[in-house]
Amino acid sequence: MKGKWAKGIPPRFFAWIIKGHLAISERPGGYARNHRKVRRHEEILWLRGEGFTRIVSLLPSPHNLHAYDELGVEWSHVPFGPHDDASVVLADLYTQVKEWLGAGERVLMHQDELGDRLMGVVAGYLRWSGMVPNGPQAVAVAERILGRQMGPSGREIVALAPTLAGCTREPLGSE
Repeated sequence: MKGKWAKGIPPRFFAWIIKGHLAISERPGGYARNHRKVRRHEEILWLRGEGFTRIVSLLPSPHNLHAYDELGVEWSHVPFGPHDDASVVLADLYTQVKEWLGAGERVLMHQDELGDRLMGVVAGYLRWSGMVPNGPQAVAVAERILGRQMGPSGREIVALAPTLAGCTREPLGSE
């Protein structure tokens, strides 16, 4: 591969949540009918070139995880579907993210598309880790970074964060 495509292209809706450490995006290659193998390849090349050391897929199924292996990118699959118990999945996920970031990894997290649930997951992490002192501020930070409003499903995840095992701060009454 030569020319401008040799470095790949950023995934759609790519955004840093913690600059240089934790980012989110739509699934590399796009989602559902929009998914393209060539685009997925180019986006994974870009992620690898940008120094990402781990891709975290929150998809309920293991779709396309083999593509990370083919391009030598470490990945983790933490299924978080609409019917999964958020308190179980997120307690485990947040603990792992804290360990990865503490080890100096550069992490990209994705679901099929960048929607309320993914926004809620990262805003919840900011709250759970103590980087942001309360739920409303975590929501505001995520909304400002991503340039869109978070809906009820994302806000529910943020509200759940301080009740999860390993939370750095105690729940503050009414958030």
